[in-house]
Formats: sequence, C-alpha cells, structure tokens
Amino acid sequence: MLQTIQQTADFLLSVMKTRPKVGIILGTGLGDLANQITDRQEIPYSEIPNFPISTVKGHSGKLLIGKLGGVDVLAMQGRFHFYEGYPMEKVTFPVRVMKFLGIETLFVSNAAGGMNPEFEIGELMIINDHINLFPEHPLRGKNYDELGPRFPDMHEVYDRKLIAKAFEIAAEHNIRVKQGVYVGTQGPTFETPAEYKYFSIIGGDAVGMSTVPEAIVAHHMGMRVFGMSIITDLGVEGKIVEVSHEEVQEVGVKKQPLMALIMTELIKSL
Repeated sequence: MLQTIQQTADFLLSVMKTRPKVGIILGTGLGDLANQITDRQEIPYSEIPNFPISTVKGHSGKLLIGKLGGVDVLAMQGRFHFYEGYPMEKVTFPVRVMKFLGIETLFVSNAAGGMNPEFEIGELMIINDHINLFPEHPLRGKNYDELGPRFPDMHEVYDRKLIAKAFEIAAEHNIRVKQGVYVGTQGPTFETPAEYKYFSIIGGDAVGMSTVPEAIVAHHMGMRVFGMSIITDLGVEGKIVEVSHEEVQEVGVKKQPLMALIMTELIKSL
C-alpha cells in the first residue's frame, strides 16, 4: 500500500507545477467551484497511476492544481464512493496521496439530506462531527505507522478553529449557515422515512453517502479537516417528498456560489 501511494505521489510531483498545502474534494453539484481556480493544471484521473475512475453524474473526474483566492490548492473534481463498488482503500486512496504530496488541510463538500427540523432545502451546514454507519471502516486492516496510529483519537475530526472562522466569514457576508452532525451511510438509495427518523434519533442533522471515510483517513494522517454540506432534500416528518439525483444536483448548483465564497475566504485566511 505504501509503495502504491508513493508511486502515485511521485508521478504527480513530477508533473505538478506548484506544491499546494490545501486539498479540496468537490462533491455532488459542487464541481463548479473548480471554475474559481485560476492558473490551473488539469490531470484526468485516467492518466494518474493507481487512481480509480469516478462513475457518478456530476463528478467529472479531474485533479486540478492551481490557485483559489491566491492560495495554491489541489482539488478533486469528482470523488469516489463506496456504493460504486470500490473498497474503502480505493475510496480514500486520493486522500492518502494528498498527504504524500504535502497537503496539510483538507476541505470537503457534499450534498446531504437534512433531518434537523430547523433546516430548509438549500441551507448550508458546517459539519462539526459525524456518525459513521458505513459497513466497512476505512482504517480496517493492516495499520502502517508511517500513515498514522492504529487507534486514532476522534474527538475532534473537524477543526474547531476553522469552524469558528467559517462562521465569522458567513456573518461578514450575511450568509445563513447552520452546523451539525453528518451521518455517513453506504447508499446508493435515498433514505426511507423510518431511516431519516432513526438517524435523527441517534444524533444526526444531515445524512449522505460520502465525506466520512475521507475525513477519517485525513484525520488519521494528521491533516486538518473542514467540511460543509448543502441540504438538498429534507427527511423531516411532514416535509419528506420524492427526490432524485438530478434534483439534488440542481440545489447544489444554486447554492454553490455561497459555499464557494465561504471556502475561498477560509482558505485565504490560512
């Protein structure tokens, strides 16, 4: 595993024109944030040794290296999901590679269904914690001390200083932002009313099919993590309606500029 990560990192280091310390994973409907990246270099996943290929609509499958808010960044335009059939080692492989490239802070975005009755469709939620309900843990198997400890502490996966700064930025720009617990599930089905209720009872505010594995692996390697969700549908009793992937994408695209502003200003503050 270490050799595979190093092989991929060595390839990217040989072609990258800059050495960013900030990594970004752009989720469903949020790929347009890539348009904010200037002086960019694009590398299709298909050209990167050992990289999986994104198969989901709305995930274009490119690694972007450039500047966001004047800061050097590396962004994944398209992520990999457990429901696509990839094992967790493949889902989180790009995050491992990011660490080997020198990435110190990881920004993650996603679309999520809201269970908190105070949420409305289109709201932005800063992730302050998560509940991992994936059937396979991303750290299962042999542990490599070079990557991180066998039993990593998880009391602060999402960096509190970055969360506080994000709220300051949102207030400065009059952007309504909530915070809450993100529940990570396998997918690919959207939730039943009973599942939404269950996730809410156990402490979740939003639910989705990504982010948690990447956050765990990034934290395992000592990276700072900041995550945000766009609430694209509701799992609140009395407000549940039929939802499609296309509708989720549409809401994500509409709210992307606000998330992009917060993330860009946050990255500039590092």
